[in-house]
Amino acid sequence: MTETTPLAPSTAEAAAATERLAAWVIGALTTIVIGAVALVIYMPHGAHAAGSSGLPAINASLNATATVLLTTGYFLIRRRRIAAHRACMIAAFTASSLFLITYLIHHAQVGSVPFHGAAWLRPVYFGLLVPHIVLAALVVPLALTTIHRAWRGRFDRHRQLARVTLPIWLYVSVSGVLVYFLLYHSGR
Repeated sequence: MTETTPLAPSTAEAAAATERLAAWVIGALTTIVIGAVALVIYMPHGAHAAGSSGLPAINASLNATATVLLTTGYFLIRRRRIAAHRACMIAAFTASSLFLITYLIHHAQVGSVPFHGAAWLRPVYFGLLVPHIVLAALVVPLALTTIHRAWRGRFDRHRQLARVTLPIWLYVSVSGVLVYFLLYHSGR
């Protein structure tokens, strides 16, 4: 009979502790990201010109890049090209992370940018924007958890969550590009 000493936790206990820590870190990162976005959008700003920065175009390019990488990664995993899939998904996460950084920088400078397009486009714009915002907040913990599961080799759970994460992440990336065009190129 083998006894487990208090100083040597079992493998199952160690795995559970790792998962709890990961959940805590993912929750903390999600809270920080959502809080930072809310802060830069809603805090008072000086008289910055909303059109004076090239960052919105960079943001749209990063969203488009993430879209291409996510789609490519999906097709690669369907063909069982695991290493290439992994590289695409890490690159997509990197593009989305760079997007978040440049988005925060831009909106820290200008705050919320009002829609100045044609009146008939306003419902289209807000019809894209509202689910984009909600799903962008949701995709943060989904993407982090999906990546964590792959990192830990829990491919059964990774695959199960990826089926939910991918369409949401794709919607956020594609709608981000469309929101950019409607906000900055729809008839100012």
